[in-house]
Amino acid sequence: MTGAVVGEDGVARCPWAAAPGVMRAYHDDEWGRRVHGESAYLERLTLEAFQSGLSWATILHKRPAFREVFAGFDAEVVAGFDDADRARLMGDARIVRNRAKIEAAVTNARATLALREHGGLEQLVVGFAPERSPAPATTDEVPTTSPESLALSKELKRRGFAFVGPTTMHALLEAIGLLDPHLRGCHRRAA
Repeated sequence: MTGAVVGEDGVARCPWAAAPGVMRAYHDDEWGRRVHGESAYLERLTLEAFQSGLSWATILHKRPAFREVFAGFDAEVVAGFDDADRARLMGDARIVRNRAKIEAAVTNARATLALREHGGLEQLVVGFAPERSPAPATTDEVPTTSPESLALSKELKRRGFAFVGPTTMHALLEAIGLLDPHLRGCHRRAA
């Protein structure tokens, strides 16, 4: 099925959230809803980077550990991580242990600090919100990039961020509600 699916509870959702569990809870309670504040933006940016090549369910199951080991995504703390911190993270099986992604998290925290004198991470990302969201009826119609995600990717890279490709940035724009990611027919569409 590629269109909205009615679950056992009688509610229509995007098909990947049809069954009860962590993915449904994320779909219903978080995905496509606005977030606010530097740490919320840094968390989503970091988790989207760690998700690259993996399932989102894996990241959601590991999110409590990510929040713990990355100090609640406090940019100042993460920017100060040293070699011992990186080794600690590489040894922690509760998170995704990928050296390049861990390095990117530290790099992005440092770049986030540098953005503070220019309005901050949230202001920068919000500036790339599309005027209109696509309105796909099926998952086959869901775009994986957009002109806005391409432009955001370029700007973040210019400002020293890593693991911020156009597909990852499109997923970020969806996750934080800067575009409506839900299918037509899903109860969360335009909510």
